[in-house]
Amino acid sequence: MPNMIFVNLPVANVSASRDFYTAMGFTINEQFSDENTASVVISDAIVAMVMTRSRFADFTKKQIVDAHTSSEVINALGVESRDEVDRLADAALAAGGTVGGDTQDHGFMYGRSIDDPDGHCWEFVWMDPSAIG
Repeated sequence: MPNMIFVNLPVANVSASRDFYTAMGFTINEQFSDENTASVVISDAIVAMVMTRSRFADFTKKQIVDAHTSSEVINALGVESRDEVDRLADAALAAGGTVGGDTQDHGFMYGRSIDDPDGHCWEFVWMDPSAIG
C-alpha cells in the first residue's frame, strides 16, 4: 500500500464543503464521514478531511487560523495535463471558489491557484516531464 496523505481542513459548513469538492469531481468516502466531517477522496493516496472547526480543534492545541486572512498552507496537486489544471480550477470557481493567485505558465509547467469557500488554497499544477533536464 502506498503512503497516504490526509489533508485536514477546518470548515464553516461541512455540507457546503462536500458540495464544493464533489463539484470538482472528487468523491466522498461515507464510511469516514458524518455531520462534523467529510472524507474527500482526491486519489487512492490523497484524502482531504474537511471538518467543523470544533471537530478540527480536537486534533490540535494550537489556535485555528482563519484561512481567509492568514496563509496556513498551499495544497499543491500535480495533475496529468494542462487541460486537467483548467478543468479543476474552472470547476472550483464555478462551485464557489475564488482565484487564489495568478496563472503560472512557463511552457513546461502550468498551474492555477484557487481558494475554496473557507479560504484554503489549492494549486493545480502540470509539468512536462520531458522538459526536466
